[in-house]
Amino acid sequence: MNSLKFYLYFIITVILTVGCKDTSKKAESTTSVPAVTIDSTKNEANSTSQQEDEEKFQLTEDNAIDFFFNYEKTLKSNKVKITTNLGSFTVELYDNVPYHRANFIYLTRKGYFDFTQFHRVVKNFIIQGGNSDDRKTGKKRTNIGRYLLPPDTRKGHKHDRGTISMPSSEMDNPHMLASPFEFFIVVTNPGSYHLDDEYTPFGRVIEGMDVVDKINNQPVGEGDWPMQNIYIEKAEVVE
Repeated sequence: MNSLKFYLYFIITVILTVGCKDTSKKAESTTSVPAVTIDSTKNEANSTSQQEDEEKFQLTEDNAIDFFFNYEKTLKSNKVKITTNLGSFTVELYDNVPYHRANFIYLTRKGYFDFTQFHRVVKNFIIQGGNSDDRKTGKKRTNIGRYLLPPDTRKGHKHDRGTISMPSSEMDNPHMLASPFEFFIVVTNPGSYHLDDEYTPFGRVIEGMDVVDKINNQPVGEGDWPMQNIYIEKAEVVE
């Protein structure tokens, strides 16, 4: 009887010992997981911080030229497609007008032109876009920054029909510095060459000039503002 008790005691001891060892291994396996989670959190935090820094960046009179000088070096495309509620057209930007080209692509990629309007339509002369009476447009400008661009009129480009150019700012502006958020397209045939020494041509329409003409033919009211809003639904850089 004593031998039987001893035998049962031995078996129970072995079972408990094995059970304890299994539990120990499971515990070790479980404690190795949190380290990966912590590293992932750090990466997400770094990514979020970088995005916040980019959103906080604003262009100014002091940093705009240096910024666009460096930004232009990274560009691999010089075409922008503009889709309006009356159709779409594509412009090709000139390589030798670097600041204006870089500015237009930068604003396009920032989504600035989306939901702005062709707010000025002068018959048989130009259509002008990039502005709006919507408060969101003003907010976009504030977020991007306050700056002007120097004129660049001596690169051999003329204001031929289909030329995209940049108007000067309406601010006190004796040097005809360009308003970076707006642009106009010449519809005059063969062109409006009296503009050549005052404004900077920085590209031309290569596809969809019929849409530009359609916009120019819309009825307008006071101040050459179209009677029906003409929206830029989307502007996008294309290859």
